[in-house]
Amino acid sequence: MNIEDLSKSQLLLLTVLVNFVTAIATAVLTVSLLDEAPTTVTQTVNRIVENTIETVTTQVPVGGGPSREEELLTSAISASAARSTAIHRSTSTPAIASATYLPISRAVATARVDGLPKEVVVAFPDGSFAEASLTSSNDEVTIYGFSDTAFLPDAPAASPAELATLLQGQTVISMTAGGNAVTGIISKIEGNTIYTSLPVIPAGTAAVLLGGGLMGISTGVPGAFVTADSIMALLTGSP
Repeated sequence: MNIEDLSKSQLLLLTVLVNFVTAIATAVLTVSLLDEAPTTVTQTVNRIVENTIETVTTQVPVGGGPSREEELLTSAISASAARSTAIHRSTSTPAIASATYLPISRAVATARVDGLPKEVVVAFPDGSFAEASLTSSNDEVTIYGFSDTAFLPDAPAASPAELATLLQGQTVISMTAGGNAVTGIISKIEGNTIYTSLPVIPAGTAAVLLGGGLMGISTGVPGAFVTADSIMALLTGSP
């Protein structure tokens, strides 16, 4: 039969057959050469094969474990949840505001809300309470501080993310009133306000970046947050 008379399907099958036979012949020839090769050569080949297998298996996820991005996300959510607090008039009254715990500063920050008292009780996620006093406030943020003798729970430090380093499209994470973790992106930065695609977040609740840095706290307006720069300036008394 003339090869020119073969159909496309027949040509494809012929190509597969030739490749198959070639592969078998190559394998047989390789094994024969290795059998005749010096011991040092076969040892080198074996090491190369073993190292190649180890490299491939370490790069391929086993068991469906979390990716690096998922690890960062879960870590950021856990840290943010540990810093989510509520402000009460007393231990026996309902919460009147949400706030973000700043462990290093021994303070909580919340959005400016009319009618907040000077003396409050802060409820922490672990169920403990601590008394706090109003230390500073402006048109955007209210800060309550704890006494030096107050026993406060441990929580991850809230490293502030400087406004100048933020970019549109960065991932941000926050917590809803029901304690659900939600993600979004920075959609716009305007003055001291960061606008995001996040849903309605309680005023005073923090939003953090994927790396865990504190982006800011919710103003109570859907998607709008006061910058971490504004919070730190009020804490330190900077203009």
